[in-house]
Parts: sequence; C-alpha cells; structure tokens
Amino acid sequence: MKILVFNSGSSSLKYQVIDTTTRERLVKGYYERIGQPNSFLTHNVYGEKHKFEHPAKNHEKAIQFVISRLTSENYGVFKNLDELNAIGHRVVHGGEQFKDSVLITEDVIKEIKNNESLAPLHNPAAILGIEACKKVVPNKPMVAVFDTAFHQTISKEKYIYPIPYEYYEKYGIRKYGFHGTSHQYVANRVAEILKKDIKELKIVNCHLGQGASICAIKEGKSVETSMGLTPLGGIPMGTRSGDLDPSVVTYLMKKENLSASETEEILNKESGVFGISNVSIDFRDIEAEALAGGKYAKLALDAYHYAIAGYIAKYAVAMGGIDVLTFTAGVGEKSPYTRSEICKQLGVLGVEIEGKLNNVKGEEKEISSKNSKVKVFIIPTNEELMIAQETEKIVKN
Repeated sequence: MKILVFNSGSSSLKYQVIDTTTRERLVKGYYERIGQPNSFLTHNVYGEKHKFEHPAKNHEKAIQFVISRLTSENYGVFKNLDELNAIGHRVVHGGEQFKDSVLITEDVIKEIKNNESLAPLHNPAAILGIEACKKVVPNKPMVAVFDTAFHQTISKEKYIYPIPYEYYEKYGIRKYGFHGTSHQYVANRVAEILKKDIKELKIVNCHLGQGASICAIKEGKSVETSMGLTPLGGIPMGTRSGDLDPSVVTYLMKKENLSASETEEILNKESGVFGISNVSIDFRDIEAEALAGGKYAKLALDAYHYAIAGYIAKYAVAMGGIDVLTFTAGVGEKSPYTRSEICKQLGVLGVEIEGKLNNVKGEEKEISSKNSKVKVFIIPTNEELMIAQETEKIVKN
C-alpha cells in the first residue's frame, strides 16, 4: 500500500508518502508558517529537495497544494489519487478511549476533540489536518494513530496518581505516556535485528530529543513510561522541566505572582537543560559549551544524564531485568557523549559500551562491548513508517 502520513502542527504540516510493501519513503515534506503570507513548502521527492514559496491561509489550502505536488509530473509520486490507498494521522492524545489506532469517523473526531484539554497544543492541530483532508481528499480512508495508545497496556497501579481518586474519575487525571509510535517501532526493529521473538525480550528504549521519554517494554508491550498526564512529565528535556516536587510549582506561583498559564509557559518553554544552562535550546550547543568548560551547561547535562540513568534502572526493576537498551531520536541517535555518560552510570546493571563503536551519529548499530550483560543499540526512529503500517493494518481489517 501507498500511505500518506500527516503530522499536523498549529501552523505547520509534516508529511511523508510510504510504500508499506517495500518500507520505502517516497516523499518527505514540511509546510511552514501556515496562515502567514510568507508560508512555504519544502518538498523532498526521491532525494531531490524543492522549495515552494506558496501562501496557505489554512491547513486546507496547505493540503491542497501538497496534493498538487504529489500528483504533479515533475514533483509527484502518483499519476492520480487512485494510487493513494489511505491517509494516516499522528494524534498525540487518545485518552483512555483509544487503546489502538482507529479508522477516523465523526465519532472518533468528537472524542479527539474531547481530549483537547489533555493536549491543548497538539490535538487541535491534528483536528485541523483531519478536517482539511476530509475536504481535499474526501473519499480516502483515514486512520488516527495515537502516541498514547501503545502505553494503554500499563497496569493501573503504575498509571494512577496518589491524589484523590475522584479526580481520576472526573477528569481522567493519570499517567498516559507519549512517543508510543517511536517506542513501538524501535522495540520491533531491535527484535528484528537480534532475530528474536519480541515476546522474549525486556527492552528499555530511550527516545531522547527536544521532547524525551523512557519506556520499559516487556514481551512487546509497554509496562512503564516516564511521561505522564502530559508530555511535560518524566526526565528533564530541552526546555521542559520533567518531574518536580509539586510544591515547586505552587511556591513559584506565590513568590513570582504567576498565573497557571504563565507557570505552564515557564515549565514547558524555559526549563529543562536550557533552564539550567541558559545556553541554548539546542543540545549540540549545550554539549559544546559543557565540553569547553561551561559549568552550568555541564551541570544541566549531568542532571539530564543522571535522571535518564535512574529511569533505566527503575525500569529494569519494573521488568525483572533488562536484555536490551536502545537509544533513538535526535539526541539519542546523534550524541555519543550523552550515550556514554548515561551508560557509565549503569555498570551496576552490567551495561558496558565500546567507545569506538559508540563514536557514530545517526547509524543503526550495536555499541555494547563483548563483556556487556545488556545489548546496547542505536536505532534511528521511524514513527512515520509505524503510522503507515498501523494505517495499513486498520484499513485492511
């Protein structure tokens, strides 16, 4: 099948066309500044990059132009839309309603909207993309693939929060977890590389990018993950705080006379490794500063690496051991320093990596030493392929 995958932002649109039979990515594109006069599209087809200065006042106009590129003689991969089998949409929050990917119907759209309060930056954007596709390509089946769905196998004692139970019943306040498509893809891929049944493996996957989460995967299922009710929880990230003593929040609000919205802004956009280092939101800049002797950059990364190592150890306990440790996403795939610093702290689990093997960026590779009791891999993530495969599965069924 040829599947078009959309990842909609509030003013952006990422897309890929994937042939699920060959696993080949035919097209990759990114529409930026939607709604502004200077909006533009970067369209990469068969390895050739093209840029189009084309104003799009909304997502519908953006998708119309994307479809025109996909079916054009010079930039397309389809002679006509009959060759497009289905469309898959990334949706961040599925709440408790969606434990798997689903065919999009009016009822599904309604439920996604009902979860907007749990992901106010992400779910409304997904709806924009879905509604636009309904108008532009109305006869194509569409599937919603949820970041939270993979984590619906986590047991209740692990996802419930120790606050009055009525808040869970009234508002659905609990741990949900995110990056599910990435965690699922990496787990399946490493099992494939090892030529083992995934049901025989205990895997901890570290999805380390600007947003980051750790996931314990036992027998192919998520049994624990670091993000919580929202993508703010867990380890410190690029600009997000991760877990805090709850009183830090109320104390700051009182001392600085902050509103809830202002506090959320600080925790989401001014905290994490950027907040400690005050260098940059780019991990590469922070790492360079730390290695040059910058004490706050070094402190930020030390706190970051320690938190990740702590979660890995915790998840080894949750699974009764660990067979495989994987690193993925921007930082996980491209920072030998981060991988090295994390693994140094995991000797107690028998983790040992080989320095020369680790000195790579963005390659699919085993980096564990011969003496390591845990296999350690770099696995570049491919969430779009996972979304395409999920879309194919739902459409065929």
